[in-house]
Amino acid sequence: MELMIVIVGILLITIGFVGSIVPGIPGPPIAYLSLIILLLIDKPRVQLSENNYFVLVSLGIVTILITIIDFYLPIWGTKKFGGTSSGTSGSTAGLILAILLTIFTSGLGVFLLILGPFIGAYLGEKKSGNTNEVALKSALGSFVGFISGTFMKLILVLVITLHFASLLI
Repeated sequence: MELMIVIVGILLITIGFVGSIVPGIPGPPIAYLSLIILLLIDKPRVQLSENNYFVLVSLGIVTILITIIDFYLPIWGTKKFGGTSSGTSGSTAGLILAILLTIFTSGLGVFLLILGPFIGAYLGEKKSGNTNEVALKSALGSFVGFISGTFMKLILVLVITLHFASLLI
């Protein structure tokens, strides 16, 4: 039973890493579940001591915050770089289209997921009559927001992974 719990935990962490890169999969919350299921193991090191409880609650709060922030970073980046609501809408549409194309095609997935919001923001700004300069800035802002969110999620899943491993050693 213990081995099965550890295997499921490792699987959840793996999905967490993938979900930190692939939009639409909530990577950090899935990885966080690995810590929750680890509590099913009957070992003193894993049980909810005061220290483990504090770390578990802290990581839970950070997971929730980063998950919420991640939704707003591309929008914030688009606006911060001078984009309009057209760029934000285009970025969202580009992301959704990229996810669909990734599901139904093979090989281009990561590139589509990175380029989709960028191209969408650019086309949204161009459609609303903005110059190339405004459209490119908006697209760059969307890209910076996406990369920032991805980086935060990867760091959080890495911290969760290290805590998971420290409880097993």
